[in-house]
Amino acid sequence: MRRIETDIVVVGAGPAGSMTAKWAAKGGADVLMIEKRQEIGSPVRCAEGISKHWVEEVGITVDPKWIAREVRGAKIVSPSGHTFLVDEKNAGNEVGWVVDRVFFDKALAADAARAGTEILLKTSATSLIREDGKIAGVMAQSYGEPVEIRAKCVVGADGYESQVGRWAGIDTSLKADDIDTCYQYRLTGIDYDPDYCEFTLGSAAPGGYVWVFPKNEDTANVGIGVQLSKVKHPADPKMYLDKFIAKNPGLKKGQPLEAVAGAVSICAPLDSVSTDNLILVGDAARMIDPITGGGISISCIAGMCAGKVLAKGVQANDLSMNTLQEYETAWRDRLENKQWRNWMAKEKLTTLSDETLDKIVHTFSKYGVDKLSVQGLLAVIKEHHPELVKEFEEFI
Repeated sequence: MRRIETDIVVVGAGPAGSMTAKWAAKGGADVLMIEKRQEIGSPVRCAEGISKHWVEEVGITVDPKWIAREVRGAKIVSPSGHTFLVDEKNAGNEVGWVVDRVFFDKALAADAARAGTEILLKTSATSLIREDGKIAGVMAQSYGEPVEIRAKCVVGADGYESQVGRWAGIDTSLKADDIDTCYQYRLTGIDYDPDYCEFTLGSAAPGGYVWVFPKNEDTANVGIGVQLSKVKHPADPKMYLDKFIAKNPGLKKGQPLEAVAGAVSICAPLDSVSTDNLILVGDAARMIDPITGGGISISCIAGMCAGKVLAKGVQANDLSMNTLQEYETAWRDRLENKQWRNWMAKEKLTTLSDETLDKIVHTFSKYGVDKLSVQGLLAVIKEHHPELVKEFEEFI
């Protein structure tokens, strides 16, 4: 059996994995990143939208090749059609791009490779290696052949369906209220405003929303997320999306180029994403914005935190929780409060009627929002509809 020895093995070559690998390698660690698919970035399983404000922080060089469309903002649409326009006036550089994930993910992996990371495609982790009660790497299948990968630390960056966390005994289980099940088309030949992403709330997408993310002048990712607790049949998300498209003349005329389905977590932060000699990052660690279901920026920021700590641990020859606690502290200091706040807001938002959502969106449109954030939005609601936000007082 083939045997590989390395400092860090990263399982999964999405944004979280590549960013972790890059920063660990930059810090001097010997890093191997494995990816079960034969192509990084494909198939695409998200709406592909990102904001601009975090890109420089994590060391990503902007490349027009992976920018499908630069948007001017977003339209938040209520069930009856009230629209609140979000642009750079109230969102700043939270406004951003719709990317091409096939090119974007490859660019991040290439950055990791340039930093010194070795990459193995068509390589799936099958179990953890334990030696004297200690995690010591992973067993894997690489191009159909078994391989033993010995490592000082394992990074689970294997996405929503992460097995690495379960193998390590980290509780990543989710309630039905904390899962959105999603379905998306890429529609071409449509008539819409290609300068704005669009989000439609309410009963059109129970517990979630319908999105339209521009790819070019007549093509967009048109998808839906429906809270799993509100799904009666596995085909419901597609059914809701098809009904929405059929009622929209500009979208109805479009033709599908692809269709994808999946799920995202919309939960509160996990109590722990680490154990001795193993960490989780990104979707595998449930690092998702519970309001939007977006996780690219969170994954990259957490990946940078992880990579820096792993490099330090390699230098100190200590990748126990004595060292890895610094990762827990770093990502929580940077991201946890917002994830908690947005989860609490999500819990309230998913209970609101179409009538109440109409009222809220109309309020935003009429009075405006100085700074776009869940906190800023709640402040506006408190001023005009205080009865809706009593439980969020401490966050406003």
